[in-house]
Amino acid sequence: MDLTQTLAASALFLVLAIACGWLGARPINVLKGPRMVPWRPLMMVCVVALMLMMVHLANLLGVQTGNQPRY
Repeated sequence: MDLTQTLAASALFLVLAIACGWLGARPINVLKGPRMVPWRPLMMVCVVALMLMMVHLANLLGVQTGNQPRY
């Protein structure tokens, strides 16, 4: 992935994480029944994907994040 795709994916995952967190924090409406979408686990999946995108962005900008090669 190049820089623009990484930034777009990061922005998408950030918006999705915020939206899922907001939807998961709403009070339960007993009259509507149980929620069928697990918003909190979806939020955590988006946060993990966002963290991976941040590491990938750092690698694209020249920061080495892996182990040093052993000679």
